[in-house]
Amino acid sequence: MSTSQPDASRWAGGCTPDNVLHARTGTDVSPEDIVLAAGRDITPRNLEWAKRKIETEGPAALDKLLP
Repeated sequence: MSTSQPDASRWAGGCTPDNVLHARTGTDVSPEDIVLAAGRDITPRNLEWAKRKIETEGPAALDKLLP
């Protein structure tokens, strides 16, 4: 199967292709979203950090972490 665009469901690790990256869709930002976007493990300490980040920066906190 030959296509000009790689199948997003088939990329084999490494760098994430641009067509697979997504930004926020206007939905609420959760602490889990912030922790994962920062590349951290979901732990109570990291969730508290993310909650504080959302309180001070609002939903833009996620936008600042994403490419």
